[in-house]
Amino acid sequence: MYAFPATVLIQGLKYRGNLACAGPLAAGLAGALEEEPYPDLIMPMPLARGRLASRGFNQAMEILRRVATEFGLEISVNICRRTREGTPQAVLPWKQRATNIRNAFVCDFDVDGKSVAVVDDVLTTGATLDELALTLKRRGAREVIGWIAARTPAPGET
Repeated sequence: MYAFPATVLIQGLKYRGNLACAGPLAAGLAGALEEEPYPDLIMPMPLARGRLASRGFNQAMEILRRVATEFGLEISVNICRRTREGTPQAVLPWKQRATNIRNAFVCDFDVDGKSVAVVDDVLTTGATLDELALTLKRRGAREVIGWIAARTPAPGET
């Protein structure tokens, strides 16, 4: 759950550039994956170019690097890209997130028949993952799985 200590780690990684925070997040994610069969492709959630440039790194890639090392997995880079800048999902009300992210991704790689895992730091409404999954499935992906470090509870959920 997106609660202490995950909140501190994710905010430290994402907003303060403390890359060491990716280690415990990856360890938690790796612990949850030990029983999972591995997909054909594993990729980080793409960041918009401007956000990547200003941050200097993709927090999902930092988490994924450590998970991939733990399990000896190859990271698939540049499968998809985010094509436009938008309002950061974190500052939008839940109901506006799906509209904000619509048509934000392009898949440049043939994923026909493949199982694809997408690694991200936080899942709140699922709008970003849903949109990327739709893009991947349009390019032929058989399934898309979210490997998420933390999940924000829905309003009223504990």
